[in-house]
Amino acid sequence: MTDAPITQDVLTLPRKLPEGGKTNLIGLTRPQMHAALLAAGTPEKQVKMRVNQVWQWLYHWGVRDFDAMTNLAKPYRALLAENFVIEIPEMVSRLVSEDGTRKYLVRIAGGHEVEVVYIPEEDRGTLCVSSQVGCTLTCSFCHTGTQKLVRNLTAAEIVGQVMMARDDLGEWPAPGTGTGENGPRLLSNIVLMGMGEPLYNFDNVRDAMKIAMDGEGIALSRRRITLSTSGVVPEIARCAEEIGCQLAVSFHATTDEIRDRLVPINKRWNIATLLDALRTYPKVSNSERITFEYVMLKDVNDSDEDARRLIRLIEGIPAKINLIPFNEWPGAPYQRSSNNRIRVFADIIYKAGYASPIRTPRGEDIMAACGQLKSATERARKSRAQIEAEAGL
Repeated sequence: MTDAPITQDVLTLPRKLPEGGKTNLIGLTRPQMHAALLAAGTPEKQVKMRVNQVWQWLYHWGVRDFDAMTNLAKPYRALLAENFVIEIPEMVSRLVSEDGTRKYLVRIAGGHEVEVVYIPEEDRGTLCVSSQVGCTLTCSFCHTGTQKLVRNLTAAEIVGQVMMARDDLGEWPAPGTGTGENGPRLLSNIVLMGMGEPLYNFDNVRDAMKIAMDGEGIALSRRRITLSTSGVVPEIARCAEEIGCQLAVSFHATTDEIRDRLVPINKRWNIATLLDALRTYPKVSNSERITFEYVMLKDVNDSDEDARRLIRLIEGIPAKINLIPFNEWPGAPYQRSSNNRIRVFADIIYKAGYASPIRTPRGEDIMAACGQLKSATERARKSRAQIEAEAGL
């Protein structure tokens, strides 16, 4: 398991693309784009203006063709085309669930693939974004965790998932028409809950989310972005200070013995250490509360005593508890708690003063529900016996 996050200098230009040695403009932060345009020959006095112009074409209008950037002179468009490309991940396939959930299989550089899920609801549309190909964490209840980590996604590949989904939803405004206020956005929320541990790819996740939050482009509020972590304690404070988004924690157990088995990262940063890090997050990030995600596993973590212990553990932390009925997958070593058991568990938490919504499984028929994501090309099926052995069952 990789214990240290892979980082990069935010002012370092990304590697050139193999074809033609051109730099992809997608995924560059404003300082990076400023440096890239300057290096390409943009006059220093014009760089700030050009960054603003190009940024809006990319992230407000969703334009992918330099010739369509009509407020730029033709010679400057030619300069851009000579030095840069505009590339986002390729949609390989799209499955649509009976409940309207969309699961995208997305191809990135190197021929690797990740999965992205769009969940439509009456008052919002949430995109579940991946941050890694595979995962380092091997959580025993999670299908994604049975796929070994291949690599981190770049900032371009992360924000590119958002752009690809907006393409599919037809949500980019037409140039020259204005955006208007025609009701809720189809893609109004981002959750970093797809494949991978976001805090083990901190710099790329941060840069991608800064781009998504920029008011001149995609313009999603930080309160519309939720990062889910299994508990990479050293990066939690950085997340509060450098991203400031909402935080969700894959908690899932109330004793170290059980959490060690379900979420092996607990062996490095146990429950007490994790909770100490979480207590300061809402104040530093100006977030309202932390979401504790708790998957309901029959006869593993779903007893009344577990519910009461959970209440004692989170005392003093502004929180809500998301109860997640276990989404089964082929070879899974666990079973979903009964509906009645989940309701009793939720009631104990609710009576203690915490919101305890029970998540409605979405996209189960297309394997798009929480914990079910696993890219087809990286899939290495394991037997139930293998998975149970690795889970210590």
